[in-house]
Amino acid sequence: MFHLGEASKRKVLDWPTRISVCIGAARGLVYLHNFAGRCIIHRDVKSSNILLDQSMCGKVADFGFSKYAPQEGDSVASMEVRGTAGYLDPEYYSTQVLSTKSDVFSFGVVLLEIVTGREPLDVQRPRSEWSLVEWAKPYIRDFRIEEIVDPGIKGQYCSEAMWRVLEVATACTESFSTFRPSMEDIARELEDALIIENNASEYMRSMESTGTFGSNRYLSIDRKMFASGSARIDPAKFASGSGRIDAGKGPLQTMPSLPR
Repeated sequence: MFHLGEASKRKVLDWPTRISVCIGAARGLVYLHNFAGRCIIHRDVKSSNILLDQSMCGKVADFGFSKYAPQEGDSVASMEVRGTAGYLDPEYYSTQVLSTKSDVFSFGVVLLEIVTGREPLDVQRPRSEWSLVEWAKPYIRDFRIEEIVDPGIKGQYCSEAMWRVLEVATACTESFSTFRPSMEDIARELEDALIIENNASEYMRSMESTGTFGSNRYLSIDRKMFASGSARIDPAKFASGSGRIDAGKGPLQTMPSLPR
């Protein structure tokens, strides 16, 4: 993932920056979904609609498809499906029933983008890899995340923070909207992931300065906790509004592509 600007100054965004940008975008969606008077649904959440300010803070943009949450008596025409291929919630597309969970699905695709560096829909790839969501999920399910992480950040992230983000992305892209978390839950989990990442980075810098570790930037022992299944999201708890990811008690606690 690249920060757009003058070609000579473009650079790959590091992992903490990618998480931070997504936190900013998540907070923006929380604001929309809790807008005073009536909930607003963006309907076109995607990486190119997340802009960066001078502080690299993510801002949700382009409200051309945004609508108030549907109410009884709304016209059929007002419920016409809108969105972008690759990000569009399949349940919304098939039922034409709009809810905040449609934005949640799209945001989950953005999270997968920041992890993998891939487009959400790429028909130039083999047929089984066209959809980013369908391609990534088997790797996540089989705990093979090293095979899908963006090469630009490999070896430069804390595995516990990475798993945190991937668990959220998986929950967001559940087929049934009932099992998806709210944007409030998502924002909190991403904030936790950034704390974990920053703490891990500080810890490793401290160890490297004393020569305690060799060239390995991060230890991967915390991955075993997730492989054991102790840090899985419980969709039922999220659906009830009481869910949080249980990341255990380990020692540690990319940006989306911008307008092309």
